[in-house]
Order: sequence, then structure tokens, then C-alpha cells
Amino acid sequence: MNNRFLILLAAVGALAWTATAQDTNYLKTKLGVFEARWSVVLVKGFGPVGSIAAGQADISVRCKETTDIGTGQKVYGLTVGLAGNPLVRERILIDDDEVDSLLAAINYIVKSNYEVADNKVTTLPSFEASYTTKAGLRVLALSVRRDGGIQLFLQYGDDPRISLSSVQMTQLYGLIEQARKNLDALKAGK
Repeated sequence: MNNRFLILLAAVGALAWTATAQDTNYLKTKLGVFEARWSVVLVKGFGPVGSIAAGQADISVRCKETTDIGTGQKVYGLTVGLAGNPLVRERILIDDDEVDSLLAAINYIVKSNYEVADNKVTTLPSFEASYTTKAGLRVLALSVRRDGGIQLFLQYGDDPRISLSSVQMTQLYGLIEQARKNLDALKAGK
């Protein structure tokens, strides 16, 4: 009987720890903090931009607008959705003011494949270039040997990395760039 109680207690503790970890990343963004408030009516609007199939994973990009009905205050951003085996469905928030730096990072990471051959990145035989958003979405480029090509990945927290080709990474850039244009039009009232 005591063993069952200890197992149940351990399981509940593990679930509570997991929920806390997810909330921690969620609350690192302005969108997450804005949406975590209580005693207010919030309307969350979404607009799909597009998606990319990458092996067993599906990566989707959506525009997001959250409005506090009482004050009329609006907060804008994106969600990047990751789904597929072995990934748990995740929606990662990206604040509006973070989109341009994410685009610049993806642009650099795609181009790093060419710059490594010219020793512009590092003179050492291997490198890793990465960019992490406030909520923990990482864009990575890895090189094991100077002779080999560059491997590109998308990762959220400690989840498995999603391997992307340079074409897929460029497509992700295009989706985020389109989302940026959509957000700008939305804020301008068009």
C-alpha cells in the first residue's frame, strides 16, 4: 500500500514539474504574460500562414493577435507549431518584436553553409551556430568536419531536433516573412 502511495506521489510530482517547465517558457514572452492574466476577457485571434512537412514532423506558422476586451489593448506575435511523431504537439509563441531578429538568424544560418568554406565563421574544423527565441525555439546549423556539409535543425527546448534541408529552412524563412507582413497589415488596420 505504501509503495502505491509513493508511486502515485512521484507521478503527481512529475506532472506538476512538467507543467511548471512549460509555463516557464510560455511566460518568457509578452504574449504569454499577457494571456496568463486572470479576471479579464481575452480574445485570441489566429491566422494561418502555412506549414512545412519535415520528415515525420509538421511545422506550422500562424499570426496571433490577443485583445483585452476591457482595455482594448492588443498584443501581436506568431505561433510556430511543431507536431508529429515523436514530438508532442507544441505551440511556441514568438513576440512581434522578436520576429525580425529570428528572420535575420535564419538568414545567417542558411548562409553559414557558404561562409564556413571561406573560414569566415571559424578557423576550427567544426562549428555550431544557433539562435534561440525567448520561448525556447532554436534554429541550428551544425558542422562536424570542414569537408562535410552543414546540417540544419529546428528544436524546441529538450525535444528532439527536427532536421531541415536548406530548402525547408528557406521555406520556413518565407513563412515567417509572410507572417511579418500579415502582422504589419493587421496593425495598420488593413
